[in-house]
Amino acid sequence: MQSKITKEKLEKYFIITSKALEIVKKSIIKGKKQEASEIIEMVSNYLSDAKHFESKGDFVNAFAAINYAHGWLDSGVRLNVFNVKDDKLFTIK
Repeated sequence: MQSKITKEKLEKYFIITSKALEIVKKSIIKGKKQEASEIIEMVSNYLSDAKHFESKGDFVNAFAAINYAHGWLDSGVRLNVFNVKDDKLFTIK
């Protein structure tokens, strides 16, 4: 069991969440543009926060911010704001 948040672990999750963000930007369900915009903005903000925390050496809060970012993406998928099929990147019904 790994009990530390390493720079490598952060990088892995930055990559995963950034990739997921790019996918949802191309997968907005018709009529859901406003909701999608709000979710994408929140994800972008949390990713920015995560980078800030990482730059300060605060890996715990960086990891938390990345997870919040990805949670927003999963919420958008579950609420039918985004139409995605990748069950490795998203929580799909």
